[in-house]
Amino acid sequence: MKHSHGNNSKHTMGKQIVKGSMASASVGTGGKIVGKFAKHPILLFGLGVATGYMIYKYRKEIVSNVGKATDASKDFVLQQKENLEDIVAETKEDT
Repeated sequence: MKHSHGNNSKHTMGKQIVKGSMASASVGTGGKIVGKFAKHPILLFGLGVATGYMIYKYRKEIVSNVGKATDASKDFVLQQKENLEDIVAETKEDT
């Protein structure tokens, strides 16, 4: 099933928003976990090493996803700007 470009960009933007929300929730939960790990510095160090390894392993995918999110947000902003310009033009025509 093919979607038009407009619907696809809205769908993509929605997916990025959901991913951002999940990341925010993860950071909040992660802060609580780190607080518990702070009592055990060796475990905290191990957690840092594991996190660093995972970021390094998936760095290309992370960079790619950030680029996609940036492009989607630019498209969204341009689309909103065009909508605003249309509304302003309609208002000027009415007066």
